[in-house]
Amino acid sequence: MASDKVIQVSDSDFGAKALQSGVPFLLDFWAPWCGPCKAIGPVIDELAGEFEGKVNIGKMNVDDNPVTPGKYGIRAIPTLILFKGGEVVDQVTGAVGKQQLKAMIEKAI
Repeated sequence: MASDKVIQVSDSDFGAKALQSGVPFLLDFWAPWCGPCKAIGPVIDELAGEFEGKVNIGKMNVDDNPVTPGKYGIRAIPTLILFKGGEVVDQVTGAVGKQQLKAMIEKAI
């Protein structure tokens, strides 16, 4: 189950939610059929709670929203991109561990 702290992002509201976020924004590109995406889901939820107020964390279903993943060259999922001030500051692909994601976030805040 997704945490209520994780923001659902679509192609139509991506700019407003992620690029114009006042704090760094970690966006998880995923799909319901993706095993590694499901595996990393609970970690994303935990991080959203731990970094609440410092970082916004969102998820985008690549099946429902093809434009944004195409724009950022997403070829494998899960891919997580960290935006700060509307720019990509970090990116990781695959079901990486919580510590790696935490380190990525902490560099940006």
